[in-house]
Amino acid sequence: MSQKKWWQSAVFYQIYPRSFADGNGDGIGDFEGMIQKVDYLHWLGVDAVWLSPHFPSPQIDWGYDVSDYYGVAPEYGSMEQFIRFMDELHRRDMRLVLDLVLNHTSDQHPWFVESRSSRDNPKRNWYVWKPPRDGGPPNDWFSTFGGPAWTFDPQTGEYYYHFFFAQQPDLNWRNPEVKQAMFDVVRYWLNLGVDGFRLDAIGTIFEREGYPNHATGDHLDAIYRDSRLARTKAEQRKANRRWLRMFRHQVDMPEVHELMRELRQVVDEFPEKVLIGETEDIRFYGNGEDELHLNFNFPLMHTNRLTPRWVRKNQEERLSSLPAGAWPCNTLNNHDSGRMMSQFGDGKHDWQIARVNLALLLTLKGTPFLYNGEEIGMVNHLGLKVEDFRDPLSLHAYRLEIELLGSLPQEAELYAIQYGRDKCRTPLQWANQPNAGFCPAEVKPWLPVHPNFGEGVNVDEQYNQPDSMLAYYRRLLQLRKSLPALIHGDYQPLDRHNPHVFSFLRRTADQTCLIALNMKAHRAKTHLSENIKNLRCVFSTRRSEGFVENGVLSLQPFEVWIGLAETL
Repeated sequence: MSQKKWWQSAVFYQIYPRSFADGNGDGIGDFEGMIQKVDYLHWLGVDAVWLSPHFPSPQIDWGYDVSDYYGVAPEYGSMEQFIRFMDELHRRDMRLVLDLVLNHTSDQHPWFVESRSSRDNPKRNWYVWKPPRDGGPPNDWFSTFGGPAWTFDPQTGEYYYHFFFAQQPDLNWRNPEVKQAMFDVVRYWLNLGVDGFRLDAIGTIFEREGYPNHATGDHLDAIYRDSRLARTKAEQRKANRRWLRMFRHQVDMPEVHELMRELRQVVDEFPEKVLIGETEDIRFYGNGEDELHLNFNFPLMHTNRLTPRWVRKNQEERLSSLPAGAWPCNTLNNHDSGRMMSQFGDGKHDWQIARVNLALLLTLKGTPFLYNGEEIGMVNHLGLKVEDFRDPLSLHAYRLEIELLGSLPQEAELYAIQYGRDKCRTPLQWANQPNAGFCPAEVKPWLPVHPNFGEGVNVDEQYNQPDSMLAYYRRLLQLRKSLPALIHGDYQPLDRHNPHVFSFLRRTADQTCLIALNMKAHRAKTHLSENIKNLRCVFSTRRSEGFVENGVLSLQPFEVWIGLAETL
């Protein structure tokens, strides 16, 4: 790709619609609220919005159980409001990418209602139906969310397959009619003007033909129990291997790559659109130009603390594995994972670490993805109670903790919060007002607001504070736009064995940027290459702006240092 695409230079901002902004005062985020905040997004400096599912849904899995691919959930607003939101983004040169669920629908989708109505219904083969075996399910497969992967339908006397919850029946993508119907959905939204899709759960679209037993003699609850009781990394890895073996017939079937190539051809009918996969599997890039445009570098975030060694190893492995023409994509959290401040902090220097991590995300080679609320330093809400839970995974974990591990209710509650996703989906904190300004004081928000909105963790109080996290995000986003090397430059690590400082170059033919991130709570130094000359600082989190002497850059604790240089 000699000519760079918009999605290679963009910074994406994920909006979780239910929690972003409540425009009609009912305690649920909606399009009216999003429309009111478009100027905020433009002011912040992001280039594109990834919108989590907005389709009509019974909300069993909070939008990832779609009952109509052509509509807008009524609690979020109308199609007219959706189009206005999209148009307002486009008017400010921002893009909009939708979340598209290909693997399954809701059991309330008209397709499934027809499919389950009789064995000879024309849509029967749109889903995966199998007759009983020996009076029970067709095989011994599990759902990844617990329990069997098969649910019996008494009306027709057969079982339907679901990799996720029973209310999320899997589509049968081996049926050409299903493929055509979903490709029609894709064309509909692209014709409407959206700029692409983030594809949910693509690794589970196909199952192994013949539907053989996993025949491991294992049980998903046992894997959960042993994973929870693991005391060493080796024990945890063993539990993970058991999970992979159990689901080996249900994920990552080779047919999915042919499907992605076909989908790419559909999307390529429209200029300047993008496909982003919820996967870390580099194989979904295809040959670099024929499957997905972007796949997430999830391994980067699979740690409790980002260190120079961890990041260097990740970049070395990831970048060297990409096929020619493929473009990297980095993130550190989303609606399914803990907030950056909570995930990577040490409990003492969380704000400093969060600044270093943002600088990392915005200066590594590749397209960065941010999650709403990170720009003000929101944290996981661990004070939720069982009666507050909305995520079915939290409720599932709460039950398992008590039944399998004998935990006390208070202990089970705390772990269920950490295990589930409610903790990072709480309403965005707009002001130091009741309900953090998300909804009126007299209205109960759909999830409780984190109480630290009263401690400065809100947009309104940080908006005009030059040293706030919000101001820092905006400043770094502006800096990234101003330096082409940070957007399109090659990556070259420096001082490769430094345990404290992660330093590297980003270079184009016309510009060289040096980035040095002190990831420790003490002063540290990094050795520069001899061919770096005339180095000058363009950004630092310390007034000292670093100190260079004899090819060594000295940094203050947790200092972020970005400079321009000449290279020989």
